[in-house]
Amino acid sequence: MADILNITSYAVSYQASPLFLRDVELRHGIELMYFGYRDLTSGPDAVLVQHGLGRAHHRALYFIARKPDLIVSDLLKLLSITKQSLARVLNDLQAQGMVVSTIGTGDRRQRHLSLTEAGAALELKTFEALKATMQRAYSACGAQAVSGFWQVLMALVDPAGRGDIEALVMGK
Repeated sequence: MADILNITSYAVSYQASPLFLRDVELRHGIELMYFGYRDLTSGPDAVLVQHGLGRAHHRALYFIARKPDLIVSDLLKLLSITKQSLARVLNDLQAQGMVVSTIGTGDRRQRHLSLTEAGAALELKTFEALKATMQRAYSACGAQAVSGFWQVLMALVDPAGRGDIEALVMGK
């Protein structure tokens, strides 16, 4: 309850100005994004470090869990990283028995990615840490704020990449 009161008093004290595109307002939002991301990822980071893994590994695990049988080229598009970076991440995950890669049946050039039981367990552990933080924040702010937050986040995404994200989120 105290957390909700703190968030509410913050919102009352720091309302966005009608001039919300001024540098001071933009910097305020950028700073809150940095601090929010830091605290959102601290839980998963603590879990991953026990396995010698980092945030790039976490993102790969997360999206492979969200889309079982994900094609490597689709993961590259979602993560927007180089082939070399993804290869390093996937090699680490495969070496630890977290991810398996299979040859596509329709197109043998494709590599399909799936989590192993160990990979699914690690992804679930990291998700639970993320979930707790997001639930706390969402509960403190309410549905209307959550919808606005989602709108802002989607607007941050390059329009060229929104279709891929909508397909993932909306299950299209």
